[in-house]
Amino acid sequence: MTRRPSRPRRSGRPTGGQPGGKSAGRRDAGRRNAGRLRIIGGDYRRRLLPVLDSPGLRPTPDRVRETLFNWLTAALPGARVLDLFAGTGALGLEALSRGAGDATFVERDARVAGQLSENLATLGAMERGRVVTADATAFLAGTPSPCSLVFLDPPFRQGLAEPCCAALEAGWLAEDAFIYLECEAELVPAVPVTWRLHREVRAGDSHGRLYRRATTPQPN
Repeated sequence: MTRRPSRPRRSGRPTGGQPGGKSAGRRDAGRRNAGRLRIIGGDYRRRLLPVLDSPGLRPTPDRVRETLFNWLTAALPGARVLDLFAGTGALGLEALSRGAGDATFVERDARVAGQLSENLATLGAMERGRVVTADATAFLAGTPSPCSLVFLDPPFRQGLAEPCCAALEAGWLAEDAFIYLECEAELVPAVPVTWRLHREVRAGDSHGRLYRRATTPQPN
């Protein structure tokens, strides 16, 4: 889930969002279910969850989520998930629905984090989902716990993508972790040398890249 700058959005963050929070974002696919998040597959398939009426807060478009989770099918059972800049938690909730072992959602906006906690309770997923109300960059500076799947969707054009990628290498990633990074289409992010591009998808003004962490650096 994300928010992006001005202009009509699909799944956006409004302009002027605070660094580390879900406050500047992506575009929404048609706004067909504005105010609702639909789980696409797995145990919670077709469940509709409320989304706060907060400027620019929209779930990640269904088409992007479906594509991403098709790529991740084999990696999901039992996965330890970290959903940074979580917003509605669309990606982390989808992962739990499809068999992830547990998920930590990091969201700076207390109201948005509260709604996410309520949605976890509605799904009966409180034992597997944890919501942390915190700035994502501050969270990554804390004590790490290795995760096998990370969703990283920072506010656009605030220079957060590359520092967060680097911070993940300080103990937050399992040896062969998957990392999904979504950023503005014009940005070609510099990622750690052990990350290998696995798949990528474009949607509106965003570009999603799925990386696989390897034990050896990428060749130049």
